[in-house]
Amino acid sequence: MVILDFDKVIKKYLPMTETAFYILISLTIPRHGYGIVKHVEEISGSRIRLGSGTVYGTLTKMQKDGIITVFADEERKTVYEVTEIGKNLIAAEIERLKELHQNAIKYEEDFL
Repeated sequence: MVILDFDKVIKKYLPMTETAFYILISLTIPRHGYGIVKHVEEISGSRIRLGSGTVYGTLTKMQKDGIITVFADEERKTVYEVTEIGKNLIAAEIERLKELHQNAIKYEEDFL
């Protein structure tokens, strides 16, 4: 069942897990599963190495919730692409993280 109500998507996904965040960030262009894994590893400086079960489980959940779409490319590989709901979701998470970052900087000195 696809969730069409953005408020429900927000409640279900925010705050995002690091895995979900990096998977969506990787979908700035359509990618297949292995491409997502490699991109996340690259942009995280190899700090995050996603297992296939984690990636495909998250992708399946996101597809069911209407955050991503799935299609097959000319080589019959499964390719994932972010939807408008997914774009709005990642934008909301980025705004949340910006606030978090600003407050971390603001209060960092109090804990050093």
